[in-house]
Amino acid sequence: MENNITVYNEDAVDQACQWADLGAERIHIVDLDGAKTGKPVNAPLIREMIEEIGEDAEIEVGGGIRTLDQIEAYLDAGVRYAVIGTAAVKTPGFLKEACAVFTDSIIVALDAKDGIVATDGWVKSTGHDVIDLAQRFEDYGVSAFLYTDIARDGMLSGVNVDATAALARAVSVPVIASGGVMSGDDAVVKMQAGASLVQLYSGFVYRGPELVTECVEAIARWRKQQNA
Repeated sequence: MENNITVYNEDAVDQACQWADLGAERIHIVDLDGAKTGKPVNAPLIREMIEEIGEDAEIEVGGGIRTLDQIEAYLDAGVRYAVIGTAAVKTPGFLKEACAVFTDSIIVALDAKDGIVATDGWVKSTGHDVIDLAQRFEDYGVSAFLYTDIARDGMLSGVNVDATAALARAVSVPVIASGGVMSGDDAVVKMQAGASLVQLYSGFVYRGPELVTECVEAIARWRKQQNA
């Protein structure tokens, strides 16, 4: 399985700084090793990213976050938001406690296909409706939802505007939209649907740094028009 891993930059700190320099408002970091082990394997590297980026962009971190101590260590290091995914669905009591202890610092990652939440790297369908689950978690006090349409991410098939809009209408906290963004127009469409931010994943793999610049500029123009 490890032979199928593609490395796009050997220097993760350099890559994160590149995105910040291109105008990214927030850098999303996933500790993939931590997701496997349930502990922050790459915490020292993440702290280095934070030091290098400084105030150029906010940092949110996910991957293997299972304890309050892990969250506290990340926040103390300068992380703005801790992102909880699979653990939120499997152990909602942990999520509720995290939201109570770390007010305004917890984002829940909701990955869904056809409106049904999936966990464990998208391979396990939970049977939970994404809107029902989001509304329940909103009552816990989450700061935002990171919503990924896993049917579109990496498929070069455009964005699922209806799903993003439905979730944004159903909750009062911000929805960060991910999945299917391949152009600045795609990013603006997601903002128009109610997203507060747009997150780039596989689109960057296909189009590189120019996609980041294109999306940053397109969203800036759209925001300016909205405020005119």
